[in-house]
Amino acid sequence: MYDTTTIDQTRDAVQRLNSDLVKAASTLSVNEARYLVDAYYTIQEYRKAAANQVRSLAISDEPHTVIQWLFDQNQTLELQIKRALDSWTESIPAAVWAKGIVGIGPVISAGLAAHIEIERCNTVGKIWRFAGLDPTVVWLPKTKRPWNAALKCLCWKIGESFVKASGREGDFYGKLYQQRKAIEQGHNDAGEFADQAKAKLERFNIGKDTEAYKWYSEGKLPPAHLHARAKRWAVKLFLAHYHHVAWKLSTGQEPPKPYVIAHLNHVDYIAPPNFGKGSEVACRLDLIGEGL
Repeated sequence: MYDTTTIDQTRDAVQRLNSDLVKAASTLSVNEARYLVDAYYTIQEYRKAAANQVRSLAISDEPHTVIQWLFDQNQTLELQIKRALDSWTESIPAAVWAKGIVGIGPVISAGLAAHIEIERCNTVGKIWRFAGLDPTVVWLPKTKRPWNAALKCLCWKIGESFVKASGREGDFYGKLYQQRKAIEQGHNDAGEFADQAKAKLERFNIGKDTEAYKWYSEGKLPPAHLHARAKRWAVKLFLAHYHHVAWKLSTGQEPPKPYVIAHLNHVDYIAPPNFGKGSEVACRLDLIGEGL
């Protein structure tokens, strides 16, 4: 058994040091913030793994104590990085808006601000493509990945956050996810996705003994597929709102109207929450297919 006194003293010193670093976090560069976001999620995975070991290991006192120490250190680093990113995002108006959304915290907000250069994205479509959320973009063999893998992963995390937040007070996007999923389910029950189910079987080698194959072969999408579609729709809506807010705050001008409003005369839209009134963001809840 080792003496934990030194470890405790070191931890206290790290926390005091990080208090000073957090104050200086507002001067982080975009690349440094991006690195910290990646580091946060890496450390989070280590912390989760250590937590699993703490719960499962009972062979002897020593390894359990060491693993508990590893869990504590990872948790401390995780929290300190989160504090630093929270400080950094306070200087970015769009990130401040994002942090006000239930399910979106400092790390996700920092990731969005670090990966999305709003001045290069006059339309949200460019953000969707950059995040790998444009279904028309295909990654061909022996070519460079046509999207940002880290941003795509971040968007997946956003979707998971919305699902988990759907029952929380003040939630906005989680409830829309639920509404969208119910609409998708209705279209699916009516057989309106039969062509997509057929294409799925033709394009992918889906095991015939799987539950998914059963659904696709009957001309319908399986529940997991509907869940993913509804979640992706909610994320794309959030990105549309993020683009609107970031563009307006950065340029002082309204962003170009979405194509479906400017040219197709669609009038259904959902305004960004907590940001003025009458913002035109196309978002048809009854849209069939891959959504926005």
